[in-house]
Amino acid sequence: MSALLQMDNAEIKKRIVIKDDWPGYSLDLFTYPEHYHDDIESIYIPHGVIMNRTERLAHYIMDDFRDDNIMVLCVLKGGYKFCADLVEFIKILGRNSNKYLETRVEFIRLKSYLNDQSTEDLHIIGCQDLSFLRGKSVLIVEAIVDTGKTMKALLKHVETFEPKMVKVAGLLVKRLTNMAESLTDYVGFEIPNRFVVGYALDYNEYFRDLNHICVLSRTGKMKYKI
Repeated sequence: MSALLQMDNAEIKKRIVIKDDWPGYSLDLFTYPEHYHDDIESIYIPHGVIMNRTERLAHYIMDDFRDDNIMVLCVLKGGYKFCADLVEFIKILGRNSNKYLETRVEFIRLKSYLNDQSTEDLHIIGCQDLSFLRGKSVLIVEAIVDTGKTMKALLKHVETFEPKMVKVAGLLVKRLTNMAESLTDYVGFEIPNRFVVGYALDYNEYFRDLNHICVLSRTGKMKYKI
């Protein structure tokens, strides 16, 4: 794994960088729903690696928030698994130390994708009144950040409610020319510009049930295109 997933030389970034030429693991090496056999090319990041990295992010968050309680704002739908696991690790770390961070989780749903393309339109679905964030230490939890358009719009919206501070945890950040790394305080993996699914990330509402993060095949894109 170390030859394929390497820590960025600038340790301060605290992220794992996946190289451009990393093809992923063969499907034969892991279990996954058989009905997706022709729809995914490879296992890009196995579930166990995701979980271990998420636990490490929980350590960073515990160190930064210190004695502040955390208002977690989970971005649905893609962020729900990452958020649930991250919050659980924070709770476990708190129970096994003398520093317990109380976490409250609220949800917001955003929509900006059509098929595998990010669009200019951002739709906030559901809770638009975030007045409960006023004066709170907020952690936005998102599964994937690419151009940053969606996250910038969400941060602008959140700031209008005058939180005490806001930090962003992103499981994946795509490596683009205009990548949004400065928007994300905690990054699990920096990945090339590939369309990935699984671990609650979807393609037109399919593939959320995959435990691993996988690369979508051409067959899968065509089969589930709308």
